[in-house]
Amino acid sequence: MDPDLFDKLRLELRRGSLTLAALVQLQQEHYGYTLRKALGDLGLEIDEGTLYPLLRRLEAQGLLTSEWRDDGTRPKRWYRLSPAGRPLLEQLLAEWRALDAALMRIAAGSGAPGRDPNAASPS
Repeated sequence: MDPDLFDKLRLELRRGSLTLAALVQLQQEHYGYTLRKALGDLGLEIDEGTLYPLLRRLEAQGLLTSEWRDDGTRPKRWYRLSPAGRPLLEQLLAEWRALDAALMRIAAGSGAPGRDPNAASPS
């Protein structure tokens, strides 16, 4: 198997998942480092070169709000899901759950709800 192909497909698979994970985590306020750490602690590693452009894009799309704060050490940009981002997050989570359920059926070999994968095919 071509390892480059796996890496490309893995990247495609992760891209949307990272967006959804960041939106879920940003229901509570974080700055970049704490968001990255929270995601990593939950098993979803993300590097800074991916995280910060993602945060800027989501803010430009109106899904996040941010503000700079000085906590005594250095200024940090704090992010939070915006009021407009909340209903969109709920829609995305519903879509993800439906997609996950379908993929689980497909991976289990059933292909369709209620179909027994061991049953003979109709002629």
